[in-house]
Amino acid sequence: MTDNHIIKTIANTIRGLSADGVQAANSGHPGMPLGCAEIGAVLFTEILKHDPSDPQWPNRDRFVLSAGHGSMFLYSLLHLTGYPLSLDDLRNFRQLGSKTPGHPEYEPSLGVETTTGPLGQGIGNAVGMALAEAMLAARFNTAQRTIVDHYTYVLCGDGCQMEGISYEAASLAGHLGLGKLILIYDSNQISIEGSTDLAFSENVAQRYASFGWDVTEIDGHNIDEIRSALQRAKTILDKPSLIIARTSIAKGAPNLEGSAASHGAPLGEEEVRLLKEGMGFPVDETFYVPKEVTDFFQEKRKEWTAVRKQWEECFEQWKQEAPERYQLYQQHFSEQLPANLGSAIEFTSDVSTRDAGGMVLNALAKELPAIVGGSADLSPSTKTDLKGAGAVTRDNFLGRNIHFGIREHAMGSILNGMSLHGGFRVYGSTFLVFSDYMRPPIRLAALMGQPVVFVLTHDSIHVGEDGPTHQPVEHIEALRLIPNLHVIRPADAWETKAAWLFALAEKGAPTALLLSRQKLPLLEGTKDCPMEKGGYVLVDGAAEPDIVLIGTGSEVALCVAAAEELRKEGITARVVSVPCRELFLSQDAAYIKKVLGDKAPRLVVEAGRTSGWHAVVNGNGSVVGIDRFGESGPGEEVAEALGISLSNVVNQAKRLLGH
Repeated sequence: MTDNHIIKTIANTIRGLSADGVQAANSGHPGMPLGCAEIGAVLFTEILKHDPSDPQWPNRDRFVLSAGHGSMFLYSLLHLTGYPLSLDDLRNFRQLGSKTPGHPEYEPSLGVETTTGPLGQGIGNAVGMALAEAMLAARFNTAQRTIVDHYTYVLCGDGCQMEGISYEAASLAGHLGLGKLILIYDSNQISIEGSTDLAFSENVAQRYASFGWDVTEIDGHNIDEIRSALQRAKTILDKPSLIIARTSIAKGAPNLEGSAASHGAPLGEEEVRLLKEGMGFPVDETFYVPKEVTDFFQEKRKEWTAVRKQWEECFEQWKQEAPERYQLYQQHFSEQLPANLGSAIEFTSDVSTRDAGGMVLNALAKELPAIVGGSADLSPSTKTDLKGAGAVTRDNFLGRNIHFGIREHAMGSILNGMSLHGGFRVYGSTFLVFSDYMRPPIRLAALMGQPVVFVLTHDSIHVGEDGPTHQPVEHIEALRLIPNLHVIRPADAWETKAAWLFALAEKGAPTALLLSRQKLPLLEGTKDCPMEKGGYVLVDGAAEPDIVLIGTGSEVALCVAAAEELRKEGITARVVSVPCRELFLSQDAAYIKKVLGDKAPRLVVEAGRTSGWHAVVNGNGSVVGIDRFGESGPGEEVAEALGISLSNVVNQAKRLLGH
């Protein structure tokens, strides 16, 4: 146990560095780092199992700062403990191109485990990390050797607790009994507008107790209470732990402690001087680190490295004793896909792309044991259940099917956490219209470059009788607006297979698979489609066609049928399938010209908003789409009424040609 004097000195150092960083940037959130300084000092010196000399050591404990606005808290600790963040990096806080952005951005080599800032997302990520740990432990630990054994710690604030995702994620964590998840709640009762009494008066302790968590309340500035609560939480392995730490925001700032004014603005030069004076630090020296703190962490790093090397020795022994498990371990953590993956998958009849997706997923999962996932209570409809693979439960983490419940927002965030943790290729499914509920984690998956697969079925107005509340119209286009997200809408079963293979091969971006409810015909020419190109010629009516018909998803078959009708009238039509518009438009100009030509008018057909397609039409043609909400009725009738019909496509093509 570390002497409380050095813990207090470390805590004050965190305060000084954080206040100086925010002041130098003239921007940031100093209140939380000052208020949580003792928590950070205890956690990072005595509790957290980590090694700054090997930041990506697989068996490290994970720390997630869900209250990401307090990023100087994390950066100060990473610098002090020895991660590659220098004092100059702290001086460049919030500056363009720095290693210390305004909110933590995923960079495992620096010790930043996930991107946080949107409140509550870190809690969801942490649940995913803890779930991944439990599932990997069940697969790889033996009676003789424990090679997967680490905790996930997350620090959140009042804002995280107010966001709905915290309810969803914490509820599932309690249901699954994730005992190695420890949530520290910085309860300072301050938000931007003032006291949390303005809008938040629930009993958080009772809420978490009802979720099945162990709950402890402490003084968040009392070192002994912090230490005791964390040590106790580590011994409770049948349920996650919540430590409610009562703190004062901006602790130590004589005029701003306890004030909402310290939440999101610099303390001011005079207040920083008074803070340092009260701590006994040099008032005219910025980014000051006492020598005793530097010396302490130099010695501490030796201890952390020794623990990591001891684990590596254990891992080597385990590898020799359990070669089959080691082979499986390599499969889980390898970024390389097996040769000829999915080569045996064949289709002989027309199926919906959701059914095709289920067939492909199950076939690939037999070859890739790292594939795990589930749905937001919709697997019978999304067809994403892994047959015979079992369910993940609090008593059995060997399962591969995760029942997220009706919690799309948490599902997305948990999937991100599992992907960040490593060891699994994860997917989650719901209806496309409900992607609105998990848009924040989809966006963060794209921002972090996590290869999560989002399976989104019932992709158009062909949903039919459920009506406009369940018929996605704007959702396809809305997802395409997210940078670094591959949005793939396959035309048939073959393109669905290609889409899954593309998604699994992707290492630096998530993929959204948009799949149909209704059956779609198997199209000639899709079997060997170049999915990596995003678009290709499916039917080439002539070297110089009269018109180019461009479709995605279920509308590709409509374009093929329209091309045949036009042929009967002496009009040659090229049909282009564009399953992923963003990939297609990222190709070189020569390829795009080869596919689309540069003379014939272009007619795009998609059952969704038309705005984004004008970049493909490029002033030479038009778009058949839906720029209004749908209608309740049989899917075919709704499509006919809204113009997604053979007759309308043919007529629009003829109109473009002046016929």
